[in-house]
Amino acid sequence: MKIRSTLAAMSAAALALGLAACGGDGGGGGEGGDFPSGPIKVIAPADPGSGWDLTARAVAQDLTKSGIVSTPLPVENRPGAVGTVFLAQMVEQNKGDDDIIAVTSLAMMVNTALGQTDYSYEDVTMLASLAAEHYVVVAAADSEFKDLGDVVDAIKADPGSVPVGAATDDQFPFSLIVHEGDGDASKINYVAYEGGGEQSTALLTGDIKVAVAGYSEFAPLLEAGEVSGLAIVAPEAVEGVDMPTAKEQGFDVTIENWRGLYGPPDMPQEAVDFWTDALTQLVETDEWAATLEKNQWSPLFMTGEEFDTYLADSQKQVNTGMELVSGGGR
Repeated sequence: MKIRSTLAAMSAAALALGLAACGGDGGGGGEGGDFPSGPIKVIAPADPGSGWDLTARAVAQDLTKSGIVSTPLPVENRPGAVGTVFLAQMVEQNKGDDDIIAVTSLAMMVNTALGQTDYSYEDVTMLASLAAEHYVVVAAADSEFKDLGDVVDAIKADPGSVPVGAATDDQFPFSLIVHEGDGDASKINYVAYEGGGEQSTALLTGDIKVAVAGYSEFAPLLEAGEVSGLAIVAPEAVEGVDMPTAKEQGFDVTIENWRGLYGPPDMPQEAVDFWTDALTQLVETDEWAATLEKNQWSPLFMTGEEFDTYLADSQKQVNTGMELVSGGGR
């Protein structure tokens, strides 16, 4: 079985929309210059230190630092059921609002495939994909597991003896790896986390033996030598990351985690145009280039119809993958 991501680095030409609030002049956008009229909340629907949290704070910081957006962009953490709690709130309570956006990723599609939410990307205003992050599988530095094969063999022999810490969406690629290794993904002993410090602490204290998340979530621990990188889920070796790929170890799984932003359903067009313009400018800045390099994220910028097509294709891919591992991660 070969599961490959269709993710590819893409770029878009800057849009000349003439929004006065972009470009650092402090004015308002839209007709009459009345947007934005106040702060715009940037929601990370997960715990501090998680991939969504890192993304939300990076976007807000880089937009502000580069002078693209002058209105305040306060970041709020709203954790709950891997984003499904806040997604429901956005759909049910924020319809038509223009002062709130949220970070999302492949998790939104995994939740839909698992039937864990009544809503999907089609129920909100998808604004843009910004980057793609590679998943990594890590263990404590003194772990008995030295490579990915050790982990899969242990799970096949006694699934309960290998607690694997991972958020629901992060379970998806690991389930594919176990399935690729002829194991039963439905028997993996997952311990659910929403990323961040709690998951890392559990790994270091031995409450879990293996953890799965985006590279950026473990980068500090990897650099400090506190955890060991068993595999990075990528099509080929990643520059700057001293870790073998899952593919190099015989597990042909290469799916990546896209990250992007969405707004409420029926978001006003002036707000959509504002974000299209601001984000198009953002991905061309030195600040964003530094953020990508720091977190080992790959550029993946899409808006409009291109993004809509990509989302539909990605949802089909996730649905197919969940069928292959039927029950994995539940």
